[in-house]
Amino acid sequence: MRRFDYLELVIMLATVVQWLVLATIAGAIVGTGTSWFLHALFFLTARTADISIGLQMLLLPLGGLLNGLLLHYGYMNHANDLKDSLFAAVHVQKGRMPFRTILIKPVAALITLASGGSAGKEGPCSHIGASLGAAIGQVLKLNSELRTRLVACGVSAGFASVFGTPIAGAIYGVEVLSIGRIRHDFLLPAVVAGVTSYQVTKWWGAPFNFYDIAILSEFSQLVFFKTVMVGIVAGVVALVFVEMVNRTTALFTAVRVRFNVWPPVMPMFGGMILAALIMVIPTDYLGLSLPMVQRAVSGEAMPYFGFLWKTLLVAITPGSGFYGGIATPQFVIGAMAGNAFAPMFGLDPSPGAAIGMVSVIAAASNTPIAAILMGMELFGGGIDLIHVAGAAITAYIVIGHRSIYLEQRMAYTKSSWMRIRPDLLVGGEKSRLSHGLLRWWWKHRR
Repeated sequence: MRRFDYLELVIMLATVVQWLVLATIAGAIVGTGTSWFLHALFFLTARTADISIGLQMLLLPLGGLLNGLLLHYGYMNHANDLKDSLFAAVHVQKGRMPFRTILIKPVAALITLASGGSAGKEGPCSHIGASLGAAIGQVLKLNSELRTRLVACGVSAGFASVFGTPIAGAIYGVEVLSIGRIRHDFLLPAVVAGVTSYQVTKWWGAPFNFYDIAILSEFSQLVFFKTVMVGIVAGVVALVFVEMVNRTTALFTAVRVRFNVWPPVMPMFGGMILAALIMVIPTDYLGLSLPMVQRAVSGEAMPYFGFLWKTLLVAITPGSGFYGGIATPQFVIGAMAGNAFAPMFGLDPSPGAAIGMVSVIAAASNTPIAAILMGMELFGGGIDLIHVAGAAITAYIVIGHRSIYLEQRMAYTKSSWMRIRPDLLVGGEKSRLSHGLLRWWWKHRR
């Protein structure tokens, strides 16, 4: 037994060294790839940021058409090939992913955001990370377990570099894979890759967004309950966001199938709808909308239902077929909602925006731990762990068994009053739970 104990220690130390090497290599490569993407993104969006509303209305349908053509023809001859989903790569494809993803998805995201589509920048960065992680595994001829870990740490490296949060981004890339379960064997590769990617991205000069906020009053049980109230609001806001995005996507899909519409045309139609909407919705809600976050966390009053405008534009953008990330919009929606509703509970708008931002991420992505850590890294000493933890976890529960990522897997239920079948996709399990609760409700009303 003692001999085995020594052998186990040697194996564990070798495992640490293994991932210090492999994950550092992966993080450096992913950080370089995401840095190039971010520089291209900021260059292009700066050129279209101040165009006239008339030109913006022309650019949106054009961007939709270019998106549709690129995605349609880029994947046309690969219908039976590997999926380009990071969830599929980890859960089903044993760490394999089509390399063409890195040639298609980032370009599509650049078109979306430069033309004014309302989406995020983290989606293409996570795809860059997953594709490069899979490619490294194939080049080194690693086994399926190591390839799977490399894909996961590539995703974490992508999130860490785009958010500027090395630890929270790394944990997000692992936690987002399943609801209620974290693969602890992924943590060391993810953190090493995330920290390396962040440092490499800084070296390449990619900018990050950090925020200064008004410091909350001294902690008390009353302040804690106030933050939990903001978390409840954030959970409802996240629920509205998730349902609107998913239902809009289903609607566009149903229209395309019902009328046999050529797929590349659908995002062009979406762009036309966006162009019509910006006649009544401020153009600040287009694109990344990161200045809205800055205004919210600085304490500028946000409209109560401003988050709905952003939610609507986001729902139409990826719903119609544009490609872009879906996590950055959660920052915007959460910050605006937290800013607007926090004064109702006796909190200042500035820390309310920070709490709302963290809580919506925790709920819509089902990543409460990563969201709490993100609050620490994004807001520095302006907000304490104890001020965001209760709100984030509350929002995560309030949204129920929903997710902005329909390929997320469900490991455990969020309530002892509900039952699920483990390891099913959240998109397939949600309706069964909803119908089961509805039948129970009607039975006990009689």
